[in-house]
This record gives sequence, structure tokens and C-alpha cells, in this order.
Amino acid sequence: MKKSELVAAAAKRLGLTKARAGEVVDVFFGTEGIVAGELRKGNPVQISGFGSFEPRQRGARNGRDPKTGKSITIRASVVPAFRPGTALKALVNRRK
Repeated sequence: MKKSELVAAAAKRLGLTKARAGEVVDVFFGTEGIVAGELRKGNPVQISGFGSFEPRQRGARNGRDPKTGKSITIRASVVPAFRPGTALKALVNRRK
């Protein structure tokens, strides 16, 4: 599902215009939204029944430049991670 499809589905369910539904989606998931803002601060975001987003530290490591084949050092970084909740796992794994 793409963002435009998510906006259209939210608009239909909530009885909003697509423009207004797009604003609602951006409030939560946009680059300046709630989830991104909390992750930027280093805080996890937990949504009961869905899962949790958390910032994770990745250590520095050695890699290989695919173009030249030379060894390079990849700097340490913080990456966003998602861990699905039990209810979401059960829903996705339910057999038909």
C-alpha cells in the first residue's frame, strides 16, 4: 500500500476529504510527524495491538565499495526499527 492509497482509505473510513486525510497521515507518519519526532529524540513509540518503533544503534563496521572493491569504514549510526506486537503477528499469520 502506497501513501496515496493509505490516504484514500483513511478518507473513506473517516468520511474526510483526501486533503484532510493526508494531513492526518502526515501528522503521524510524515518526516516532521509524531513518530519521526519521537525517534529523533531517541524515544520509542508504542502502539498497543500494533507494535513499537524504536531507534537502534548500529556500530561502525567495515564494508566494501561495490564499485571499486576497496574496503571502507561505515560510520556508526542510529536507525529506526519496528517490532510488531503480538496482536498484529497473530492477525498476519492467521490461516484462511
